[in-house]
Amino acid sequence: MPYAIEYQPDTIEHLEALSARERAMVFDGVREQLTHQPKLETRNRKPMRSNLLAQWELRIGPLPVYYDIEEEPEPKVVISAVGIKQGNLVRIANKIVKL
Repeated sequence: MPYAIEYQPDTIEHLEALSARERAMVFDGVREQLTHQPKLETRNRKPMRSNLLAQWELRIGPLPVYYDIEEEPEPKVVISAVGIKQGNLVRIANKIVKL
């Protein structure tokens, strides 16, 4: 059964900080890689160390997408943040975030 994709309300602000091309990359990448088997660890998809942001990270080029997975009542992937990686820093909605 495919996972539904849900974007948290704060993610709209994160997406607005991106260019139209970057937003399209995020939407396409999320749909392609997280609709089926979002728990499968790959080169660009990995569980994160304990933090307040999310349990998982999906890298789409320089854009990290942070998400959680819910199985009940229906399987879904909840996107909680989208950022831009710059060196060792991640910028989410024009704010630097430490993970």
